[in-house]
Amino acid sequence: MTSPTRITLDPRRPGAEVPRRLFGTFVEHMGRCVYDGIHSPGHASADGSGFRADVLALVRELGATVVRYPGGNFVSGYRWEDGVGPRADRPVRLDAAWHSTETNQVGLHEFAEWADAAGLEVMEAVNLGTRGVAEAADLLEYANHPAGTALSDRRRANGRDEPFGIRLWCLGNEMDGPWQIGHKTADEYGRLAAETARMMRFIDPAVELVAAGSSNHEMPTFGDWERTVLRHTAGLVDHISVHAYYEEDPTDPQSFLASGAALDRYIGEVVDIIDEVDARTPDGAPVGISVDEWNVWNQTRWNQVDKPRVFTGDWPIAPRLIEDDYTVTDAVVVGSLLITLLRRADRVSMANLAQLVNVIAPIRTEPGGGPAWRQTTFHPFRLTAEAATGRVVPLEVDGERIPTARHGEVDAVDAIATVDGDTAHVFLAHRSLDSATEVELELGAVASAEAVVITIPEGGDRDTTNSADAEPVAPADLAVDVVDGILRFTLPPLAWARVRVQLAS
Repeated sequence: MTSPTRITLDPRRPGAEVPRRLFGTFVEHMGRCVYDGIHSPGHASADGSGFRADVLALVRELGATVVRYPGGNFVSGYRWEDGVGPRADRPVRLDAAWHSTETNQVGLHEFAEWADAAGLEVMEAVNLGTRGVAEAADLLEYANHPAGTALSDRRRANGRDEPFGIRLWCLGNEMDGPWQIGHKTADEYGRLAAETARMMRFIDPAVELVAAGSSNHEMPTFGDWERTVLRHTAGLVDHISVHAYYEEDPTDPQSFLASGAALDRYIGEVVDIIDEVDARTPDGAPVGISVDEWNVWNQTRWNQVDKPRVFTGDWPIAPRLIEDDYTVTDAVVVGSLLITLLRRADRVSMANLAQLVNVIAPIRTEPGGGPAWRQTTFHPFRLTAEAATGRVVPLEVDGERIPTARHGEVDAVDAIATVDGDTAHVFLAHRSLDSATEVELELGAVASAEAVVITIPEGGDRDTTNSADAEPVAPADLAVDVVDGILRFTLPPLAWARVRVQLAS
């Protein structure tokens, strides 16, 4: 047992409003995310359009708010017209981004209807890799213009009388990445993004636009890319993207558990760049940060083993790609990354866990008619998304510090709170691998409290995973004592917890 961790929360303290778009997700035409994921006509639960009811139920349970679509790397070679009109007439194409065959049986109409059923706001991406201003403008007109033009009337002829009313649009994807179809320099992309944004705003002034930031923090272009793109797009875009993936080095699990510190620094550097160039939205506010791809992902295995195998084979339909099996450790890291996103809610306008089903996802399905099931990372996301409302309230944390090789010293217990009326929620990640800690949480007047925890299950270890047959990693009740306004509870080693507190008047 380590020394106690003392946390103080002043519910009256001001804080940023929780952006509900912080709990977004991502569906890309990649691997089995769409086909054999959300859409599987032969499955026993499939509806008349081929979408799985069991997957839809888990998506609703997850509580995501926004969904980015259709990519990702995929969008940089995508012809949106392929995915509209009668399904029997849609062309089959090679998808060079993921070395797959795209059937186009799911397109804008089908996906938007599915997203509506799932309670998700669509965040549509346009192709600025092989295409440009005209094609993006055409897609917007098709999707959002009421009627009376060739494109809007084509939409109506294809079965959708009312506009889709899509507000959120991504201007391309990871355009500084040499792996990207249509890879560009910062000036090339910045100019194209600005012209595309201007044209889209002419057609629909209500759109919100996301410029593509650097592909990741380690890119040699990072920083200069953001400065250049923001100078080109000043007054035309509302957000700039951040993409952040983290993986465990087997020799250094403690640094992996501190990934939230790396994300915090990354966001902070982008904030500084936005302020340095005084990047403003059309409404005059600072450009927001859209962390529209984030997750735990074993990229080393993908780049060294899976990718060479995939890209030297044939062109399959919906192959199994990066279907990582998530552990207890991964769940704690995902929970801590959510804590970081909440802490940065004053500048992070939205975020998207990448991806939703099968592909490094909280939800998995099995080929051949098997069930859908929850990965370990499903639970911290669901528990945060359903509870984090109102405003974010910073905490005073006094406890053990843990040294890490990559991130220096970090708090053993990472924590943030949200307060909505007379209800407070405290989210905690305990990064210690081997010691429990007693937590004393002081809030003042408390009427009642309850808590849940995700940690190593009985008989398991930190590498325990869930599967289609069993889900041993799931939320469990955490005992909480309340004495004189102070909550006391024990956090096991390697744990993520949510505490709900009803405040007394």
